[in-house]
Amino acid sequence: MFNEVVLCLGGNRGDREALLSRARVELDSHFEVLRFSSIYETSAWGGVAKGDFLNQVAVVMTERSPEEVLHLIQGIERDLGRKRDEHWGNRTMDIDILYFGDQVIDSGRLKIPHPFIAERRFVLAPLAEVCPDKEHPLMEKTSLELLSECGDASEVKRWR
Repeated sequence: MFNEVVLCLGGNRGDREALLSRARVELDSHFEVLRFSSIYETSAWGGVAKGDFLNQVAVVMTERSPEEVLHLIQGIERDLGRKRDEHWGNRTMDIDILYFGDQVIDSGRLKIPHPFIAERRFVLAPLAEVCPDKEHPLMEKTSLELLSECGDASEVKRWR
């Protein structure tokens, strides 16, 4: 069975735009890509990372399980130079699973929907662009509603 999976990509180290491009190519080789949002330049979030990020949302289809998708995207992160030295720290590439169909998962390794969607403007702006009517299965609000209610004042501007 195919599931629609929504991913958020981003990084603030190295050639950010080239790394996003390479991540898109990798995703395209492993999934049926439905669409990508525009690229957004965003302020660092979480108080640890320094320097602006480039972020983008991807919507893909897959027959893989959530755990298989997690394993695959972590491999892409590693291939693009990701080091997990510091939680919410600087990174070349971070790929998060935002949604996996309408599933709700809370395991030791995986929480879906992503627990910080509603708190992160850098996620909600590109998410609202590509999935404006996607409803959060726990909050029962659309991406546009979550964006309009988001208390995060971080700067998020369209890059390309």
